[in-house]
Amino acid sequence: MLTDIVLDAVGSDKAPEPEIKGAILACRTLPVRVHLVGPEAELRDLLDEHLENEDLPIVVHNATERIAMDEKAAHAVRAKRDSSMRVGLKLVREGQCAGFVTAGNTGAAMATAKMVLGALPGVDRPALATPMPTSKGNPCVLLDVGANVDCKAHNLAQFAVMGEMYARSVLKIHRPRVGLLSIGEEETKGNELTRDAFPLLKALPIHFIGNVEGRDIFNGNADVIVCDGFVGNVALKTSEGVGRFVRDALRESLTRTVTAQVGALLSRRAFNDFRRRLDYTEYGGAPLLGVRGICIIGHGSSNDVAIYNGIRVAYEFAKAGTNARIEHEFASHARHAAAHSGSPDAVVQ
Repeated sequence: MLTDIVLDAVGSDKAPEPEIKGAILACRTLPVRVHLVGPEAELRDLLDEHLENEDLPIVVHNATERIAMDEKAAHAVRAKRDSSMRVGLKLVREGQCAGFVTAGNTGAAMATAKMVLGALPGVDRPALATPMPTSKGNPCVLLDVGANVDCKAHNLAQFAVMGEMYARSVLKIHRPRVGLLSIGEEETKGNELTRDAFPLLKALPIHFIGNVEGRDIFNGNADVIVCDGFVGNVALKTSEGVGRFVRDALRESLTRTVTAQVGALLSRRAFNDFRRRLDYTEYGGAPLLGVRGICIIGHGSSNDVAIYNGIRVAYEFAKAGTNARIEHEFASHARHAAAHSGSPDAVVQ
């Protein structure tokens, strides 16, 4: 049985070429039916050009408007009622598709998802999560990386619940270690937000390991790291910049120092493996956790491989029933909080 995934076909910087190629690749290798949303005539022409009479489960839905990368999210969401994002997310809300993937304007995607899908019960603010590579091989989930610039302590507690559930259900980590990003390991370290959030995370029925520092994002000592969207976005963009610098510097050094043919071949293989570990296209985008439906947001510079992986992540989310599990976890934590507070109205907040 095929899982229906809707793809914003005019989201990326070079759309719709990467989206068309990524959709075709996904339909060839995954049990999915991809619903492309965008200008119907243009998409059908490109499909005919790339498919060459190949019969794949790809459906086209017409959308007359596109939200550009430089548009202000709030205005675009209100003004463009027939945008590819809104049309695509409506397919998820109406139950026609299991998940939505876009490489378009991140702010607009988040705002449209919140408006069209709404938040899960118990979630005040959805969070954008992204897997980060680590030296131990398994990714570390960092959230929030930009959905909420200003947060309160109970928001971070909710992020911890959602990130822990994501690590368990999608990344298959049996007992995820959850850390709170701060400037020192001691409980008293950090700003007012992290100091207020620490006891809330400590009281949750999760494997909370306390404060962690920036280096712990990559050393594999934590499986989930929680922070507000401002700090998380700075950490993410800094990490991407450092990754590109190291990759380029390593390529330059290899080109300059390796002369023997065998040595060059071995070094090239090692470099390609290193590059894959840092390559955002392998992760397929960041899930927006806490909305009533699956929403995966990728890089604007996504190529066909990144689009394919975004569809793969949406499929894995749907297969794992991650949203239903998050909703169940919030209900369970609310009962836990009520039992320990003596109040029947206590919730994770």
